[in-house]
Amino acid sequence: MNHPIQQNFKHIHIGQYLKIKVEELQVPMARICNFLNVLEEEVEIMYQSESIDSRQLLRWSKLLEYDFFRLYSQHLVLYSPPSKQGLSITENNKKSRLPVFKKNIYTREIINFILELISSQQKTKQQIINEYRIPKTTLYKWISKNTKYEQP
Repeated sequence: MNHPIQQNFKHIHIGQYLKIKVEELQVPMARICNFLNVLEEEVEIMYQSESIDSRQLLRWSKLLEYDFFRLYSQHLVLYSPPSKQGLSITENNKKSRLPVFKKNIYTREIINFILELISSQQKTKQQIINEYRIPKTTLYKWISKNTKYEQP
């Protein structure tokens, strides 16, 4: 199944994803408006928006019981630039007062996305390793565990 969220982590149009989830759950417009404390016209504007305020996105996430922020996290995993000389900005700054998160946490969606790129021959294994900085051993482990994606 080619779902827009699984297809394109590079270009996120959050309004489209909100609308998809609302339709999947069949949430009545009155409930959305009441929960978000907005008018119907404002909801329609959000559906057309590529981005929305983070507080508003948090409210949507609660209403629809879906972590829309994960779309952006997955984008960072796949598309953030590699750090120079193996040092990240946080390593250069001793200690941060902000929480530290492990960057390379691959979700099932990310793994499926990568394996589908290989299976459909859109990208080679080496391109995946180079472009997304996924370790070779990790990629081959995914392939071996997901035999339907193995190339002949």
